[in-house]
Amino acid sequence: MEPLWILTLIIVGISVLLLSVGILIKGRFVNTHVSGNKALESCGVHCASTQDAELRTKNPHAVSEHAHTTDRA
Repeated sequence: MEPLWILTLIIVGISVLLLSVGILIKGRFVNTHVSGNKALESCGVHCASTQDAELRTKNPHAVSEHAHTTDRA
């Protein structure tokens, strides 16, 4: 049972080491945010908070839907 634990720890250790090689060489972690992906940006895809902020901005081309009526008796 003990050799199995040692073998498991060795395999996990080697896996972590191999997965971290890219981070160690580049010196930084990979940007996984949507705004950091150029392919998504070219398609017009943004993160949810950015899309929400864009939708909440006032539209300068909007037409007022309120009717300006006067009460004439």
